Amino acid sequence: MKHFLTVFFFLLLSLSSHSQGLLQAKDYFTEQDSLRGSITPERAWWDLNFYDLKITIKPEDKFISGSNTIKYTVLEAQQILQIDLQPPLQIEKVTQDGEELVLRSNINAHFITLKKEQKKGDKNEITVYYSGTPRAAKNAPWDGGFSWKKDSNGKDFVATSCQGLGASVWWPNKDHMYDEVDSMAISVTVPKGLMDVSNGRLKSVEENETTTTYNWIVANPINNYGVNVNVGDYVHFGEKYPGEKGTLDMDYYVLKDNLEKAKEHFKDAPKMMKAFEHWFGPYPFYEDSFKLVEVPYLGMEHQSSVTYGNQFMKGYLGRDLSGTDWGLKFDYIIIHEAGHEWFANNITYKDIADMWIHESFTTYSENLFIDYYYGKEAAADYVIGTRKLIQNDRPIIGAYHVNNEGSSDMYFKGANVLHTLRHVVNDDEKWRSILRGLNKDFYHKTVTTAQIENYISKAAKIDLSAFFEQYLRTIKVPVLEYHYDGKKLKYRYTHIVTGFAIPVSVSSAGKQLWITPTAEWKTSILKGDIATFKVDRNFYINQKEVAN
Repeated sequence: MKHFLTVFFFLLLSLSSHSQGLLQAKDYFTEQDSLRGSITPERAWWDLNFYDLKITIKPEDKFISGSNTIKYTVLEAQQILQIDLQPPLQIEKVTQDGEELVLRSNINAHFITLKKEQKKGDKNEITVYYSGTPRAAKNAPWDGGFSWKKDSNGKDFVATSCQGLGASVWWPNKDHMYDEVDSMAISVTVPKGLMDVSNGRLKSVEENETTTTYNWIVANPINNYGVNVNVGDYVHFGEKYPGEKGTLDMDYYVLKDNLEKAKEHFKDAPKMMKAFEHWFGPYPFYEDSFKLVEVPYLGMEHQSSVTYGNQFMKGYLGRDLSGTDWGLKFDYIIIHEAGHEWFANNITYKDIADMWIHESFTTYSENLFIDYYYGKEAAADYVIGTRKLIQNDRPIIGAYHVNNEGSSDMYFKGANVLHTLRHVVNDDEKWRSILRGLNKDFYHKTVTTAQIENYISKAAKIDLSAFFEQYLRTIKVPVLEYHYDGKKLKYRYTHIVTGFAIPVSVSSAGKQLWITPTAEWKTSILKGDIATFKVDRNFYINQKEVAN
């Protein structure tokens, strides 16, 4: 218990220190929140096609400069376009067809007046030139930006992380999740002796006099915060994985001194791929490969460039979040962050208020990894063990259109909600088909909570509207009240939303039985001696015996 409490308070400290980054509770919202979090008129009329991001990084000065050429399709004829870039970075100029354009800035949001007539269906492009000293990460990855570090040999070790805070903290883009770019190029220039690892595949390397430029190509749609640069004294090793869609390149980039440790420790990566392709379907980015990249912070789910900083330890920095020891069977960062390739990078929320789609499913994926290798009961031990970390402080879903996430309960509560749902469905093959179906039907798409809810309800053939309302939009945990009246068991739900009536497995009178409580009292006739009443532990439901 002492060990578990240490982990618990460590996590609370981490989650409470996000400060303007992930999971920050807010009581009011500003104009900037709306400009960032809503589909403004200046965003709505054009559709992203391609980014060509070029960036030069000068670690000694903590300075960056570069450009982003943004190709787009005109959906409706408008002349003002919104691009996002956060101070202290500054836009130097914006051009279209070689002409410099008028720019009006409102802190993070920049409004560009186009000279060329924008006609519906046309494909156009602008180039944004920028430079400056980007925000330094305070507590990466939760409060992100640039992490400017040194490795043990004194060489620069630099990385970006920006979920929640926004990709515009380090590069100019359309910083809203609803519109993913179809593909992109990333060119990163760094001092000689260092390497950049970014998303996608390495197309070419250019040797300059004092610098080296690494040119990466991303073939698939990618969300903004999934784009990253990682700079260090890297060495590479890899393997070919025989996956569901053919041979997958799995590449690993680590600091030179950590090569031998990584070769042993990263054996969890192909194990992850095998388990998750079983549960979720094919890895969604075969064309771009899969990479694990060592960074100077804990880690992040950057698409096809998953970052790793768990210090080559099992668990979460050597700790088991569940308190059951099952969490020490795997490297938390490899399993969790790679799980996001399916839920975050393949299926992506349109509005960050629905961030649970990323975090609940991915936290639950840890449970499924254990299930695949150690069995269903071990997996249940693990996910149920994390219930002690649930706070029920505010709903899992945040406020829409203002760049606001819900409660950090989207992790551990969210995982337990999905574990509960698996047992409500009560058919493991159907449940697996639902998870795989989500990744197939929403392949490379941005989605809403409503779409996910409706899909699961339809696939399970169960009306789950009240179930999702209960667990995602309230902080109430259902209570199953019961009492015995002779040989009769009487029961009902309390602390529920209207219509909540999910079936639940319970033990009573020495037998396992299914009941479907509602808000009204119901009765079951029991046979045999009355034994202790108990709700099946796999259901995230409290129980309470009440007087007759």
